[in-house]
Amino acid sequence: MNEHHDTRRSKPKWGIAHIYSSFNNTIIHITDITGSETISRYSSGMITDKGHLQGTPYPSMQASKRAAEEAREKGITAVHVNVRATGGHNAKTPGKGAQPAIRALIQGGLRLGKIEDLTPIPHDSTRKAGGRRGRRI
Repeated sequence: MNEHHDTRRSKPKWGIAHIYSSFNNTIIHITDITGSETISRYSSGMITDKGHLQGTPYPSMQASKRAAEEAREKGITAVHVNVRATGGHNAKTPGKGAQPAIRALIQGGLRLGKIEDLTPIPHDSTRKAGGRRGRRI
């Protein structure tokens, strides 16, 4: 019989992919289903050596592919995705790397479950930086 078992037929082993996407970087962190055990963790900054490229789609895709490969080696076959932007009184929309990162998880051979947005939303936040008159240039 075939040694590789088919992910579609056998019961999936679930994990959680936490994707934090700011305008400067994207971090992909895959944990077990409880969220306590780290399985793989990669960021765009680990892929590229140029700082201005960290927030772009391509490095985040590469980081996500590497994370997916490592997760598959460790037995994870399906993931729920938690996407997070900076939030608070900063941007509430994820950076450019979030969507390519999710696509790369699929290309890396993982099945997707729920996709959730966990961006922190302030209910009257802390004071914004820059003071009363704003940032003067």
